Amino acid sequence: MSLIRIEHVTGADVADTVASADFAVLPLGSVEWHGPHLPLGSDTILAEGFASELSQGDWNAVLYPTVGLTAVPGQTRHYPGTVAVRPETMVDYLSQVLLGIANSGFSRILLLNAHDANMSTARAAMEWVSGESPVSLLLANWFQLVPWSDTTELLGDVPTRGHGGAFETAGVLAFAPETVKLDTVEDLPPRPRLTTADHVLVESHPAPWRGWSGHISVVNEPGAAEIRRKAATRLRALVTEWLERPEPESPRTGTSSQVSDSSPESSGRGRNG
Repeated sequence: MSLIRIEHVTGADVADTVASADFAVLPLGSVEWHGPHLPLGSDTILAEGFASELSQGDWNAVLYPTVGLTAVPGQTRHYPGTVAVRPETMVDYLSQVLLGIANSGFSRILLLNAHDANMSTARAAMEWVSGESPVSLLLANWFQLVPWSDTTELLGDVPTRGHGGAFETAGVLAFAPETVKLDTVEDLPPRPRLTTADHVLVESHPAPWRGWSGHISVVNEPGAAEIRRKAATRLRALVTEWLERPEPESPRTGTSSQVSDSSPESSGRGRNG
């Protein structure tokens, strides 16, 4: 069981490191305004925090540097400190990064995401790369690892899942309490959600939105710790299930990506290769 940072791997050890690894991990964050109570790197803190939770598990993984400067919504793009990358630039960039990781010999890549706007660009890049290389790409969004019902149980029966809201604040508090300033804001109840069906709603500035909204007063350390525990447990369970799936075949030929010599040294694959 290990989680190795790719930056610490020497050139002489690359082949053995890739061969012994079950998957690569690419955290996705942002530099974005989350309100006066949270750091600009909230999403990066969460992505890297949950990546560290993968050090517990029956696998060997290689951790790549976090993609921290990403596309952001128009709702936060003009707030202080936010750094925005155009979505089309992100799709191109992530496609090249993912293809580079796959070409290094990894047949499984976990994208560990903590930023809502990364979902669309990551998905587009994943779809492209899956047609270029035989690879299994899994996008895990930390905010989807904890059911809404659990959030209600831990934080109360108020809206908690908005940008910079109680749920996200609790997540950052669980990993980096020194960066959170709960006493700098009062509750800012968000607009009610549309409830008829699942949907995507994009609005420029849905007042009383201030680049964040939520009931910060319900955040507490025990609840934050439990949210972290629940999300980390489900993340490890998801990875375990993913590793049990057969590797994908070549996108061009529909045949196995493995070479005739099935040893790790020749195939460039780890335990599940």
